[in-house]
Amino acid sequence: MIFSLKNQVALVTGASSGLGYACAEALAKEGASVVVNYHSQAEPAEELVEKICADGGRAIAVKGDVSKETDVENLFARTLAEFGRLDILVANSGLQKDAASIDMTLEDWNTVINVNLTGQFLCARAALRQFRSQEHRPELSRAVGKIIHMSSVHQLIPWAGHVNYAASKGGVDLLMKSLAQEVGEDRIRVNAVAPGAIATAINKESTSGEAGKELLRLIPYGRIGAAEDVANAVVWLASDLSDYVHGTTLFIDGGMSLYPGFRDNG
Repeated sequence: MIFSLKNQVALVTGASSGLGYACAEALAKEGASVVVNYHSQAEPAEELVEKICADGGRAIAVKGDVSKETDVENLFARTLAEFGRLDILVANSGLQKDAASIDMTLEDWNTVINVNLTGQFLCARAALRQFRSQEHRPELSRAVGKIIHMSSVHQLIPWAGHVNYAASKGGVDLLMKSLAQEVGEDRIRVNAVAPGAIATAINKESTSGEAGKELLRLIPYGRIGAAEDVANAVVWLASDLSDYVHGTTLFIDGGMSLYPGFRDNG
């Protein structure tokens, strides 16, 4: 089986930085045309588009807040206007607003839930509608469409001081599984990736220096992940090489979800 996304169209939300950026870049390298969604950082999104196009690919940048239904509708309309179809959705947009539960404001709770969970639902719903309405082209993909949700090890591991984020990722887990159960018979594949500690610009302080060394105690494999580790998994899930993978979360965490703190207490 050929590992290729040639002539497929991928939409990556929150793709102006971090994991989304890496996923969009990797999908383009495998031949997909890419819609680079961003919320506020237009410059890096446009730079990524220019980079993809300079390498012979096709890409556009589209602004939009995934927690807003009208923005999501516009995002998908722009995708179809430019490329005519959609084959892959990477529902990546997410954020953190951390505080102890007793101090957390309702606004910060709602903001995280609205982006991390409701936003993934709105994008998945729009993708499902498009997949069902367009012609299936089996020469491009055995599946009618592919949805890849960005979750976290904290869909499984409790995280004190981050209750809104952990709750949103726990919700993503059952959102993904329920969608997969619902649409599998339509040959639409739905999966998720759950990154652990990944070094990106936004979390540089916690993944480098002394903090990074301390973090390694939680990672049995002995290294902090790179954005490319997650992007490679996303590309695989988007390809026909994973055609029988459905309703599954792939943990990209170096073993963090093995609860390594219990290694000496069995």
